[in-house]
Amino acid sequence: MGLLTNPHSACTLDSWTAQGRQDMQHFGANLRRIRTARGKSLDVVAGLAGISPSYLSRIERGERALDRRSLIAALARALDVTPADIVGPAIPVTADTGVADDQVDAVRAALLAVSVGIPGGDVVSCDVLRSRAHILLNAQRDCDYRTVGESLPQLIRDVHASIQAGRDVRELLRLAVMLHVQGTAAWLGDIGGPSDLAWIATTLARDAAQRAEDPTSIAIASFGVGLGLLGEGAFELASHVITAADPGTASPGGLHLSGMLALAYSLTAAAQGDTTSETAALDHATDLTQHVDGDYGWFGFGAANVNLWRASAALERGDHATAASLTDRIEPDSLPNPTRRVAYYLARARACARLRHRRSDAVDALRAAERIAPARVHGSRVARGLVVELSERARADVVGAELRGLASRAGLDL
Repeated sequence: MGLLTNPHSACTLDSWTAQGRQDMQHFGANLRRIRTARGKSLDVVAGLAGISPSYLSRIERGERALDRRSLIAALARALDVTPADIVGPAIPVTADTGVADDQVDAVRAALLAVSVGIPGGDVVSCDVLRSRAHILLNAQRDCDYRTVGESLPQLIRDVHASIQAGRDVRELLRLAVMLHVQGTAAWLGDIGGPSDLAWIATTLARDAAQRAEDPTSIAIASFGVGLGLLGEGAFELASHVITAADPGTASPGGLHLSGMLALAYSLTAAAQGDTTSETAALDHATDLTQHVDGDYGWFGFGAANVNLWRASAALERGDHATAASLTDRIEPDSLPNPTRRVAYYLARARACARLRHRRSDAVDALRAAERIAPARVHGSRVARGLVVELSERARADVVGAELRGLASRAGLDL
């Protein structure tokens, strides 16, 4: 039993739905405030953003979730502000999400200390640091976010203190790249942490990769930086960073990373409405899956993962029907690890929530994601927004009755 079914959960449906409604109302009120301050009408902003005035009005009233990077960026351009001005600060991380509330603060302190060259960690052997990093990255892969948060701050400090001491520098620089992209930035993204901290982590990874002069590390850092830029709505910059990296395909690592960079590029192309480049990148990634075996760097590159990225690209274009159809063809157990299975269920929920006859599938997908990674789901603005949207839009059908029953068991009057 999870948040959607268990009224005694530490983070109840009542609180989660209330938080989701507050998120959406905040976005909407903030958007309306900016639009009014700019002296622009609904019609003008909607036209500039490429949506209907009625759709924009529903967003401003908190009835529709802002769940596409491309739409957030389009609204920001229409209003001459940054995407961060629209979405506001990150969701506060609390114990209810399954992550201790002081863990993000400890990671922030470690990242800032490293950024100014005073890591304050212990000098540790490369073998020990590599072992600690592998344990942490395995926990991240398995969605064990509390374990990651407990060990990440000291590991960040120790890795950089050891680099500063001149011990096994090139090897530790490569380790720092993997730690910051697949550990720090991924953890912050999954728990809904502050994007500024994820950006510090990816820029530390980029700097370490450049110092190491290692094409594989540069590709890993470029993947992280590119996704960070994508999240900020800087689609052209993201495309430039991603395509500039060239890990080659002569090694297993190069093959996997070439595929992951192609997938990241497909998302930037989708966000820019470039379906030709999107399709070409996804087809290239599909071709590369024929030559890979196993996993590399905790990326989980493979055929099933490529299909999931196809669904994500369709969602970025607002094509929910295609995205839902793509998720129908994916067997979740074929995905390489728990974190990718959560991504699958969240993508399926996003797609099905916008299709009237698939709302029950959206609810089922949210439940499945929550069973694997409650912290990730509870900390997701998109997931919380979907719960509210489903509740508001499905009152008259079977899904509405089920959601009302869930709400009633949680003491919530929808």
